[in-house]
Amino acid sequence: MAHSHGADAEMAACKISMLWNWYTIDSCFLSRSWHIKSHGAFAATCIGVMLMVILLEALRRIGKEYDEHIQRDFAARVALIANGIASNNTTCPAAPAVGPGSGAAEQGRTLAPQTVTFRASPLQQFVRSIIHMATFGLAYIVMLLAMYYNGYVIISIMIGALLGKFICDWMTKTVVITAGGEALVKNGNASGIDEPTVCCG
Repeated sequence: MAHSHGADAEMAACKISMLWNWYTIDSCFLSRSWHIKSHGAFAATCIGVMLMVILLEALRRIGKEYDEHIQRDFAARVALIANGIASNNTTCPAAPAVGPGSGAAEQGRTLAPQTVTFRASPLQQFVRSIIHMATFGLAYIVMLLAMYYNGYVIISIMIGALLGKFICDWMTKTVVITAGGEALVKNGNASGIDEPTVCCG
């Protein structure tokens, strides 16, 4: 009975509010074991929250980089196949066209665009799913921490988002200048974050 009374007293010491608060000592987050009992522990909590948000931004970046890596690999393979087909067409002359307008029809068939459908391999899709699962789960943990409405924790989340964006999503663009002087902008390796929160996107 004494042990049960002591456990109840420890739980009663937790300060949890559904309104905006600035609790430090005796704040509790997510579980009974995450009970802040000193200023040092609370400072470590704020630093940990910032690192979690930075990790979340890094996971988003890793997911995009992996998708772009798969697309670049597929594009390279398609380019090799297309070059092989083009070389075969140049080495094997086509039969002469017969009849009026047949030359234009043949040219239209030659210049018609072709569509190639890409599908990720099971291993590639599994890796994409693992990255998405980690990003999704970490985003929900950050959301649950924000729902404690602790001002220090929310500020830590915002600082972590700032640092994560600065470190993990540095924008780069590639500009191709053609012979005619036209500038074509291509996407770089950091295309920006499409949605601010994964869990609510």
